[in-house]
Formats: sequence, C-alpha cells, structure tokens
Amino acid sequence: QVHLVESGGGLVQAGDSLRLSCAASARTFSSYTMGWFRQAPGKEREFVAAISGSGSTTYDADSVKGRFTISRDNAKNTVYLQMNSLKPEDTAVYYCAAVYRVPSSISHPRNYNYWGQGTQLTVSS
Repeated sequence: QVHLVESGGGLVQAGDSLRLSCAASARTFSSYTMGWFRQAPGKEREFVAAISGSGSTTYDADSVKGRFTISRDNAKNTVYLQMNSLKPEDTAVYYCAAVYRVPSSISHPRNYNYWGQGTQLTVSS
C-alpha cells in the first residue's frame, strides 16, 4: 500500500510560479513511476507529467511542455511539480499518482494504482 499526500496548491496570478510536492509512504519508492494529473470542474482527469522510478525519464503533456517540470527525490520519497508561467486554464485540482514499475500507458489514469487526495490550484487572470 502506498499513501500519497500532496501539498503546495493555492491561489496565484497568471504568470506566477508554484511548486507542488507529493510525499509518498512507499518502502521502495524508486520502484514506482510517479505521475501528476489534474481535473478541472466538469472535465475529465487529465495527464500532466510523469517520471520514471530513477528519475532519468520524464513525460509531459503538450499543454504544459516548457512550463512545468516534474522531478523526484528518492531519498525523501517525494515527487515535485514545478509550474512556471501559470495560466488561468491551469486551474484544477492536482493529483499525485503512483504505479509499481512502468505502466503500459504512462498518461492514462487507470494505469495508476495509488492516488493522493488532491490539492487545489487556482490561477487568476
């Protein structure tokens, strides 16, 4: 069982930066692919970014490419999402997710077994 706790959300203005954190309880954290997803009101949960267990490979959605960066610190059992040049359309609840090893599809929510409770990000224009 893996317990995930996100933090770092809040209310910011367009153009601002913010970093989300996700602390994991996994004993072998480096064995888990970690992902960030988001869900805006009335919309489906969508992929944002993911990172391999070692941290050597990252994946980004086109909508955040060049603005968001995912990283992880395996010594701290934590994954981060650095978000720059935030836009109002980034407003959503952001979820951290984990899956053991490498999923068949890195971007599909159903391939992740563990989820955090989510943290709200609101970007005002």
